[in-house]
Amino acid sequence: MNLSQHSKGRPYAKFASSCFAVLCGFCTVLSVSVLVLLLWNVCSYGWSSLSWDFLTSWPSRFADKSGIWSALIGSLYLIGVTAAVSVPIGVGAAIYLEEYAPPSRWRTLVQINIANLAGVPSIVYGILGLGLFVRMMQLNRSVIAGGLTLTLVVLPIVILSAQESLRAVPSTIRQASYALGATRWQTIWHQLLPVALPGIMTGVILSLSRALGEAAPLVAIGAATYVRFTPSNLFTDEFSALPIQIFNWTDQPQKGFHEVAAAGIIVLLIVLISMNALAVILRQRFSKKIRW
Repeated sequence: MNLSQHSKGRPYAKFASSCFAVLCGFCTVLSVSVLVLLLWNVCSYGWSSLSWDFLTSWPSRFADKSGIWSALIGSLYLIGVTAAVSVPIGVGAAIYLEEYAPPSRWRTLVQINIANLAGVPSIVYGILGLGLFVRMMQLNRSVIAGGLTLTLVVLPIVILSAQESLRAVPSTIRQASYALGATRWQTIWHQLLPVALPGIMTGVILSLSRALGEAAPLVAIGAATYVRFTPSNLFTDEFSALPIQIFNWTDQPQKGFHEVAAAGIIVLLIVLISMNALAVILRQRFSKKIRW
């Protein structure tokens, strides 16, 4: 049935459909235009300050001598700790909720709370990390305390994305595995996880990309804004991170610091885009290995 036959009796349906398509196209063009304008403004402002010395230099009280080395290493440490803690806990929780937990009010309550926690502002997790990790567990303002705080931020997203990936696996895969005598664990490990892995990895990398750009939780736990060393002990040494360093520079009155802040934003965008590109590549590569 073509569109004219389908819209018979509704003379304005075709016109309304065309208007909706034009409206969606206008929203897309507007969003891309604003994004391009912002990127052009940042690049034109900070491109001149971007150099190898900028990447490998310590922060300084002088804008022309400032660099992001300690902040960049601090961000990489934070992402490493966050990934090491959030991935096994998040994927394990998703497997339990989808494959082991029987339908009950308790499971529904847990599921609703996880979904709600994914929308909580990150500054709330920062205050929680300050009370739990920094003060109660005496981890001070260390990389471990920062990584655990960021874990709280991304953990609900990792759980939800892993659950959605497991739900997308056809139920016939489970039934066929059980029919051949496989246990539940064998079905999960050999059948479900390989199929769900592209979606899980995509969700994990996108979650870590969000953690990399978070500044509010780190400010809440008291992460340093001026550090001229890289942490050698993750449990005791103070640290800084790229979002905090950029925030500190933008707060300075000198124009030179605003230019190096724009250069820092460019570096942060390059790292984020690289992580998102890695997510796309991994998803396509693992999807090709799936044989139904």
